[in-house]
Amino acid sequence: MMPAAARSLPPAVAGPLRLWVLTGLTLSAVALLVAVVTMTDRGPDRVPGPEGDVVRVGVVEGQSVSGYLRSSDHELAALLPASGAPAAGETWALVSLVSYYGADKLPGLLEGAAVAQVYARVPLPNVRTQVVKIPVYRMPQDVVAGMLNAALARDQEQADYRKLGGELAGDGVDELRLRRAYDSAAQTAAEEAAAFRAQCACVFAAVVRADPAVLARIGTRAEVRVVDPAPEVRQLDRTEFRPVLPEQTTTVHEGKEPPVPSQAVTVAPAASAPLPSSTGAGVTSASPADPVRETGPAATAPEESAAVPPAPPANPGPGVPSSASGASRSASGR
Repeated sequence: MMPAAARSLPPAVAGPLRLWVLTGLTLSAVALLVAVVTMTDRGPDRVPGPEGDVVRVGVVEGQSVSGYLRSSDHELAALLPASGAPAAGETWALVSLVSYYGADKLPGLLEGAAVAQVYARVPLPNVRTQVVKIPVYRMPQDVVAGMLNAALARDQEQADYRKLGGELAGDGVDELRLRRAYDSAAQTAAEEAAAFRAQCACVFAAVVRADPAVLARIGTRAEVRVVDPAPEVRQLDRTEFRPVLPEQTTTVHEGKEPPVPSQAVTVAPAASAPLPSSTGAGVTSASPADPVRETGPAATAPEESAAVPPAPPANPGPGVPSSASGASRSASGR
């Protein structure tokens, strides 16, 4: 339709104006149709990008430990088949232990399940030490090998901190504070190295795979604090596991302990293979095929942790590149 003012114009003017108006209306309709189609294609069925695919398993920041333990127990109980029902399939699970244990204790603690990886740290008093993630293909040999690799990494960190402290010049307040912090960090690294080299009782959690009945049986063992089933996990390399530490008893606060594996160190064995851990059935892990060490923040002295610049990344051995990586059930939390 033409505006009233346009209809009163001479034909020589009204003709081109009418064509211009009709063209504008057509273009507007086409633009609206394109917008509708685009919005439809981006609807709820759209597959999320890689950042939305990460699954988090474990205790959540701000969550009470007792609440996490209860919810994990309820989830495991819900997976158990009813009487007479067929057995449920295998699922991944995060097993947190009541204390720190040596590699020789793990086969008995986790008997019946295939073990994919374990988590260890040297529990030094008043110091936040690094968490080490050790992929497991043979139990307990790979745990021992992972500890030895961790010891080599801590040796290098100790040397780096000593070097940084020795390069500080001057006796000002800042220099003295940094020197003390470097010395403390070097001492911590030395203590960690000695503990790992002695095959310390340092393992506090494991990622395993088994059917719910086996997981429930593992959960009844006195050394096991909780079994957190994670049937939603499909790939270990797209999962963040956050086990509860043995000393955590109240509420988990971010910054008290580093999450796993986003601030953990991974110490892989020299060779990769499917996961026939000594506890039973073999499974295939999505773990990297090559040994990877993920560098996390170095162990630092209390009160001065923010003042200690990180030491250069330490490579535990040849062929071990450095790379950075990372309770709720999704990226947004449980």
